[in-house]
Amino acid sequence: CEKTVSVNLGGINKITGMTTLEHIIEKEESLLHAMLTSDVKVLDDLIADDLIFTDHTGRVVNKAEDLESHHTGSLKIESIDPSEQAIKIYGNTAIVSVLMKIKGQYLKQPFEGKIRYSRVWMNIDNAWIIVAGHSSAVIG
Repeated sequence: CEKTVSVNLGGINKITGMTTLEHIIEKEESLLHAMLTSDVKVLDDLIADDLIFTDHTGRVVNKAEDLESHHTGSLKIESIDPSEQAIKIYGNTAIVSVLMKIKGQYLKQPFEGKIRYSRVWMNIDNAWIIVAGHSSAVIG
């Protein structure tokens, strides 16, 4: 995965010894694995209860709807290949932009394509969680 980073890396966490950037990279990797395996428990931990996510069709999705699609199996992701990842850190907030080549099924209909995701992570009560996101289909 190609990473482009031009940021203030934030301080080093005194407990873990990790930089903010390292925390976000770790959280992004956990998120991708949870999406791929439909691990609702991990997704629940990574996503804020009041998430605002706009999907590639313009529909606004909340946390319950996102988790439900994984729980019921209506969304099955077969592969995710991230590239062109950029991470910017601003205090207790991180912005991530990443291009994903993604393949799977939604409501038993196959899909495959490239989607650009933007995510807003915030450190709330010493936990990095996603508070907002957006996805756009990449054409061409």
